[in-house]
Amino acid sequence: MHPTRLTAAVAALALSASLATALVGPATAATPQGGTVPPGHGKSLALAAADKAAASGLDELRHGADEDLVRTSVTPWANGLYYAAYERTYRGLPVVGGDAVVVSDSSGKVREVTGAPAPAIKLSTKAKVTAEAALATARKQLASVESASAPELTVLIKDGKAVLTWHTLVIGRTAQGAPSSLATYVDARTGAVAQATDKVSDADGRGYHNGNVTIDTAATSMTDPNRSGFKCGGQNGSAYTGSSPWGNGTANDLVTACVDIMYAAQKEHSMLKEWFGYNGQNGQGSMVPARAGLGEVNAYYDGTKTTYGHNQNSSMQLTGIDVVAHEYGHEIFDKTPGSSGSSNENGGMNESTGDIFGALTEHYANNPNDTPDYTVGEKLNFLGDNKPIRYMYNPSLANNDPNCYTQLTSNTEVHAGAGPQNHWFYLLAEGSNPGGGKPSSPICSGGPSSVTGIGIQKAGKIFMGALLMKTSSWNHLAARKATLTSAKNTYGSAECNAVKAAWNAVGVPAQSGETDCGGTTTPDFSLALNPSSGSVQPGASVTSTVNTSTTGGSAQTVQLSASGAPSGVTVSFSPASVTSGSSSAMTVQVAAGTANGTYPITVTGTGSATHTVTYQLSVGTTTPPTGCDNTQYTYQGSLTDGGAEAQPDGSYYYSATSGTHVGCLRGPAGADFDLYLQKWNGSTWVDVAVGGTATADEDTSYYGTAGYYRYVVHAYSGSGAYTLGLSAP
Repeated sequence: MHPTRLTAAVAALALSASLATALVGPATAATPQGGTVPPGHGKSLALAAADKAAASGLDELRHGADEDLVRTSVTPWANGLYYAAYERTYRGLPVVGGDAVVVSDSSGKVREVTGAPAPAIKLSTKAKVTAEAALATARKQLASVESASAPELTVLIKDGKAVLTWHTLVIGRTAQGAPSSLATYVDARTGAVAQATDKVSDADGRGYHNGNVTIDTAATSMTDPNRSGFKCGGQNGSAYTGSSPWGNGTANDLVTACVDIMYAAQKEHSMLKEWFGYNGQNGQGSMVPARAGLGEVNAYYDGTKTTYGHNQNSSMQLTGIDVVAHEYGHEIFDKTPGSSGSSNENGGMNESTGDIFGALTEHYANNPNDTPDYTVGEKLNFLGDNKPIRYMYNPSLANNDPNCYTQLTSNTEVHAGAGPQNHWFYLLAEGSNPGGGKPSSPICSGGPSSVTGIGIQKAGKIFMGALLMKTSSWNHLAARKATLTSAKNTYGSAECNAVKAAWNAVGVPAQSGETDCGGTTTPDFSLALNPSSGSVQPGASVTSTVNTSTTGGSAQTVQLSASGAPSGVTVSFSPASVTSGSSSAMTVQVAAGTANGTYPITVTGTGSATHTVTYQLSVGTTTPPTGCDNTQYTYQGSLTDGGAEAQPDGSYYYSATSGTHVGCLRGPAGADFDLYLQKWNGSTWVDVAVGGTATADEDTSYYGTAGYYRYVVHAYSGSGAYTLGLSAP
């Protein structure tokens, strides 16, 4: 036994939020009457379901044998929902494109899957162009360079094809003198620039004082003590120093400008948390720092900071509430799943997101010096006519910007391209004829006769929920689907119908598979495989369990089928159809003489809808060690030296009756793996059986009462694949 190293290795497991999925059959995740469950039970079930969907390649999560979907963030939401974001990797390299989001609930059901389209990736990861040459090419894309990151070998999905590239972030100035933070992808085969996307999102704003306000700073510097990373200072990046009261209240004093910046950014941070339950602009409680005193008519976000200049006639700094919140709205867009895309349409929606969060922050702050509205820069006097630079309720009032989705083209400038989504948000929040002194809003051709608003707070939460489903291919059509899902999940059918009416009113058409706003839940189901891959020699067979769950409406019959199997391979299901919530045993029989290789097999479930998962079959390749064939359930994994993980599937299970729990671990030759059976005692996990010999194989048997159990596999020394078999009463 090795208790010291186990304690260190599994300390994090005891509090992990990902430890909960259910065994199928006698041991389930159902909560017993009056039972005390392990911490994070609902979150654990939700994340286990999401991870299982990702591993199984459910619908848009489909990925090849050399690809993985890596969970990068989790955001809790209303009504027990969780948004889990995934980034794709290929042979260990990051993939730009092909990212995905899974929405699951605290009962362990997958509610929605969104994914950026990506082909099956098959390419060599050997670069012909050196990192040094790629860096030189990337630096040449800007006229002057302040900094450039070290090139990282990356797979870029471009125009539906995978390209091996060197990714570098170059910060500097363009030939026109504009600030730039250029994400540059240099083809690692040819040396040409495959793609260059500027992360600088700029918006002209206003600079005026918010009056005497309270801001959070350190005692002697303009550094926020409560929001990590946030500070305000000059163009050198250092926070201004001094003491409270900060600033002198004059229009062009830069410390006063920082008072305005910190007030607006902190109000936006509080609004996100109090109204939406979202943890700050980056979702982790923090935000990028701010710089005042830019000697230009501009304000911008570049992925690392926000920067603020002065207005056209230099009479004030561009630090009004809506401008500051707009710039930090870009951080929200950048840090939610999918980040910032490369298309003009995506850029316009990014600008609109800034405008929406500007309006939301004004309404939350409700400052008498800047009364809430739906215009941008209304006190800036940017054009010398004392007019706003954008009107959310009627975008065409500024520069004849498009009101309607049908007016957009691929060349629409991004600030003008904010129009349709800005228009949609106003209609959703206030309606087409809100009264009370608020402006009326036109409806595009083919839309409803009128739209009734639901209020800005509800509209904002629906929009925030949709951003958590964003992918790198985000556009208006995807936003319509996501906001409908968000509205139905967060509130209900009335709000969902309001979202639909607002999109109809700006000309964004209905999409296949979008959420039904009816009062009843649309019948639906989900699929998952356990395991989602297997290795077998020619002339033998391998099995997996197809698990189904009811995700909407009543349980339904799901017909199972398989496609894509190579010659010599047959796939059968027992039974061939199941009632959702039940499982089927899938057997993959490989005939003698079948060619060695890796083959993706698509498993399809057909009911009221059709869903697919992918089983990765390896023929003739090395298989994990076996020897636990007599147990009820089998799980496979791989550990590096010193690592540990919980099973089943990073989870725990509930046994409803007393009886014997049998564990059987078979690890890699030459390694020392240990097996621990743990039981939840109401406050912590306690070892109840230990297999701790100095070998790779361990067996445990424990007679216990009803309760929650889990196994922990620990690689005391050595690395490799293992098989765990277990039986539960």
